Amino acid sequence: MGWSDAYNYLRTGAAKLSANDTPRTDSDLPLGARIGSVVGIQQSPLLRAVADGSLIALPDADDTRIVAVSQIKLKQAGGLYRYYLETGDRDDKEKFLQVYQNASGKVSEIMYCTQLARVIPETAEDQEAYTGQSGSGLGDRSYTLWREQLDDAGLDLELIFGASVGLDYWRDAGDQQAQFVPPFTGTETRLDDAGGHTGLRQEMYFMPYVRQLRGGGHEYLLITTEILHSVNGDRSKRGIHVDFVIGIPVEQQRIVIQ
Repeated sequence: MGWSDAYNYLRTGAAKLSANDTPRTDSDLPLGARIGSVVGIQQSPLLRAVADGSLIALPDADDTRIVAVSQIKLKQAGGLYRYYLETGDRDDKEKFLQVYQNASGKVSEIMYCTQLARVIPETAEDQEAYTGQSGSGLGDRSYTLWREQLDDAGLDLELIFGASVGLDYWRDAGDQQAQFVPPFTGTETRLDDAGGHTGLRQEMYFMPYVRQLRGGGHEYLLITTEILHSVNGDRSKRGIHVDFVIGIPVEQQRIVIQ
């Protein structure tokens, strides 16, 4: 069963099959990943990033197993996948590997990502800004995270900010001189079990921003507005939120998935 069939499962609700009868929907993923796969991450790039003032959260001891997988369909060549170590559906924040497979089928980028914050855009103006529909907001040339916004995040703000009051990130897409570039749009289908019975589907507005760390490495700020369409095939589950996620590039040879 391929991803297109998985879409239908989540759209209409999975058939009531026994565990032995249900085919896997999480096959043929980059790096051989599957739900339940054990992930080993060599942490030296993450430790260097933290020492250089990154906002990334290091993996916990139990962040070793893929609990959900998703494919993000964007209007560009290649494929974007997320392998979730924590979905963030409960109290914990999202943690995932983001894997980009280019048009020729080769994995060309892997990032370890952790959720920094989630906000709910409450007004029509906020929603327009976070989707870029007003011609500004998400897609602007730069974005600044202010120190006061992170007072309650449990971070070492002295190490991260030093004498600065804000961190400036620059858009990592489109003409770098353009004041505004429309965000990427697409859909994410997430599978929470190998048979495709549970998961969600949501519309996305997405833009990556980046800054250089003190040691010369790069830290990404992925800002994504997510409009929930269905949960476990139930279309009555609706909502909108904006995720702020920190990503650190990790070389493929530093990751083992079994």
